Amino acid sequence: MARDAREKVFNGTFDGNDTAGWFAADADMATADGRLRVQVPAGRRQPFDVIVGQNDIPLERGAQYNISFTASASRPVTIRTQVQLSDEPYTATWSQDVGLDTGRQQYRYSFTSNLDTDRGQVSFQLGGSDASWTFTLDDVSLVGGEPQEAYVPDTGPPVRVNQVGYLLSGPKHATVVTNAPEPMSWKVVSSSGEMVASGRSTPRGLDASSGQRVHTIDLGTVAKPGTGYTLQFDGAQSHPFSIADSLYEPLRRDALHFFYLQRSGIPIDNALAPGYARPAGHLGVPPNRGDTSVPCQPGAGDYTLDVHGGWYDAGDHGKYVVNGGIATAQLLSQYERTKTATVVTSAALDDGSLSIPERGNRVPDILDEARWELEFLLRMQIPAGKPNAGMAHHKVHDRAWTGLPCLPDQDPQPRELHPPSTAATLNLAATAAQAARLYRPFDAAFADRCLAAARTAWQAAQDHPAMYAKSDDSTGGGPYDDTDVRDEFYWAAAELFITTGEQPYLDALRSSPYWTGDTFASGGPDWKFVAPLGRLDLATVPNRLPKGDREAAQASVRAAADRYLTTIRDQAYGVPLTENEYTWGSNSVILNKLVVIATAFDLTGEQRYRDGVLESLDYLLGRNALNHSYVTGYGTRFSHNQHSRIYAHQLDPNLPQPPPGSIAGGPNPGLEDPKAKKVLLGTALAERPKPQLCYLDDIESWSTNEVAINWNSALSWVASFAADQGRPVPHDGPKPHGEVEITMGEDHQVNVILPPGWSILVQSSGGAP
Repeated sequence: MARDAREKVFNGTFDGNDTAGWFAADADMATADGRLRVQVPAGRRQPFDVIVGQNDIPLERGAQYNISFTASASRPVTIRTQVQLSDEPYTATWSQDVGLDTGRQQYRYSFTSNLDTDRGQVSFQLGGSDASWTFTLDDVSLVGGEPQEAYVPDTGPPVRVNQVGYLLSGPKHATVVTNAPEPMSWKVVSSSGEMVASGRSTPRGLDASSGQRVHTIDLGTVAKPGTGYTLQFDGAQSHPFSIADSLYEPLRRDALHFFYLQRSGIPIDNALAPGYARPAGHLGVPPNRGDTSVPCQPGAGDYTLDVHGGWYDAGDHGKYVVNGGIATAQLLSQYERTKTATVVTSAALDDGSLSIPERGNRVPDILDEARWELEFLLRMQIPAGKPNAGMAHHKVHDRAWTGLPCLPDQDPQPRELHPPSTAATLNLAATAAQAARLYRPFDAAFADRCLAAARTAWQAAQDHPAMYAKSDDSTGGGPYDDTDVRDEFYWAAAELFITTGEQPYLDALRSSPYWTGDTFASGGPDWKFVAPLGRLDLATVPNRLPKGDREAAQASVRAAADRYLTTIRDQAYGVPLTENEYTWGSNSVILNKLVVIATAFDLTGEQRYRDGVLESLDYLLGRNALNHSYVTGYGTRFSHNQHSRIYAHQLDPNLPQPPPGSIAGGPNPGLEDPKAKKVLLGTALAERPKPQLCYLDDIESWSTNEVAINWNSALSWVASFAADQGRPVPHDGPKPHGEVEITMGEDHQVNVILPPGWSILVQSSGGAP
């Protein structure tokens, strides 16, 4: 039956067996059989000490409302039901004491609102009992006032461009929302009003991912650098854009600088990050209760570890080895690419390139930043003499969720080490092995420590190959569960083999299903599927794979890139996602596919791969159905309310917005948070929007609008690649291995394999080292 258009309560029937839209204060709630059940604790003196309810209820002064609900209790009790303000002074416009019994009963009341607000609350106040009991609720309805209008996003002008701009030597495409069946005229106008290009559009029909009818436009004839260009079409005008060779240099810097601002265990210096200064979090200083001596969860161990440092994972204060693993690996690979690719600006990542405390230490700043997380990952390894020694704890985070906002140094929750997992242990093995070869020229002792930890972790994972994180371990932090770790074994073996050249790791690679399997079938790398990280490095980083095997790895990268390019060509918004591929973190899915395409360019020098990467960046920076840039500080309309306890300006104007270069998760038709469900579906349970429209720039929409280190690591990698393309140079394929043979007498030789492995093998004629 259709809902009344004046209904104000979302998910009042609990038909989906979820609690979306509802909150509980000092009580545990869950759904079963289409009803909400709340376990009410004993000993709470006042009714308002225990509440279950729903916020963001719009109320109109003078309007008549009908409220109804079905409820029961495990024993006779009296509760208080209110409609009120959700924040101070919590004024109630209606209040009623209701006697409940064990039988289900429907209750109906009417009132006239004396409040005019969009921050109303329907609350059931359950405290005041000396004994615990169970509250059951269903069919909650509040009808009255004006009908709620369906949410329609403000998408601005129908002409969609990359709002940052285009490289002078790169592709330049735009998309226009229009019902015109035939090609239409367009023109590009400079900031002075001069027409610099014109042409006819290409009709593309209905775009399935957005539900919009669109045309595409090729602006390739615009060949003069400048700012303030606009594209005009049928009386409409795009947001302004630039054309410049240095277009992506600021994004390369900002996307990487994001990690400094996510650091745990260090004060953020205003001189290095103006407007983002904050005290160090989680160094054992009250009210913090971590991270210098963190106990194991009950049953996970009887010891404590110092696990300070690292990066806060996303919008919470948790630190997760598997997500930290892929983020660290991508920063290391971003640097390693400067040693293997031809079209690259190596100095862009050198010492002094970032505003971080370590600048000036003669170590590339990107390696300094990655080391901050690496040191944390190493601390998560279980020390010798303890059960499961050599394994890595899966994560460390609060015992219970904190609210928003909450700066790290103000987090009062106890911290816990969660049980070790095979996935976390192999993430440590892979990243530490990669680090061992990259840090050796700068800190040999640290490189040795990384390699030793990687070897230990590899052996521990061999001994415990099926120790999995639990999917229901999600109180106070995300579960990051994974029950298929064959990809982690492949990745770790690849990194250990590249670094050491040792046969056991090659044997492990050859026994993996991913040795010949398609590691890119589901897209690029992801925290839950890391086999592509191993394949990309085997294809690009000098190693001792036989020539045929290395060529097969390189061919698989090209084949995957070709598939993604086909998708880009088929999509009117020029993005490597089909209608069915939008998911949580869809923007990172795009970016990780672009890593694969960019690597194909590094291997071959074929312009089509370079152009595919640059065109897909257009989508992230404004050429999309919402006409919205998903990167903070970039474009005319950009995300600035991402889900974060630190960058919570939307809730507290004294706090900053997310820093420039932060990427939002992106459209997610799963709508897995209450805010997205309520706004995009509405209380009338409207038809689910098309995938590209399933996004809210709201701090409460964590399933479409969170920040995360593994999303920004992919952005950093791709932004660095794009910045390198601003001044194209002739491409001769990947850099050669650099073998040098030095004769040392009749029976000896030295074989040096240069960069980035930096390994030296000294052999006698008998083959003994």
